[in-house]
Amino acid sequence: MRKVAVIFWSGTGNTEAMADAVLEGAKSVNADAELFHVADITAADAAAYDTLLLGCPAMGTEELEDGEFEPFFADLEGSLSGKNVGLFGSYGWGDGEWMSLWAERTSAAGAHLVAEEGVMANEYPDDDALEACRELGKAAAAL
Repeated sequence: MRKVAVIFWSGTGNTEAMADAVLEGAKSVNADAELFHVADITAADAAAYDTLLLGCPAMGTEELEDGEFEPFFADLEGSLSGKNVGLFGSYGWGDGEWMSLWAERTSAAGAHLVAEEGVMANEYPDDDALEACRELGKAAAAL
């Protein structure tokens, strides 16, 4: 069975709630799926997983959180080729440009995106967003 990691950063709990739903979906098809806060895993350790489900909210001018998540992702980027990757996160302003840019970056690194547009929630994820997160987890963990 493929190794699946759900890795996230959350400042307000919105993206953490999404990560919990992604993990729930992933575990429904792969009991070995694991959840990590980005501070608790290195890029080298993350690279050992076949499938990565990455969660980060939009920050600043619609960019990845730059204290922990962006440095982690920059280190991981060179190891994404051939991996299945799903992206998710919350935002409070803008139109989701950070997700589009992140998806482009992930694809350019050679990853297979599980959902081309990722899963986004405006502020705290509503029931529809949480269900989309569960579906993302299921789809990724089933690959």
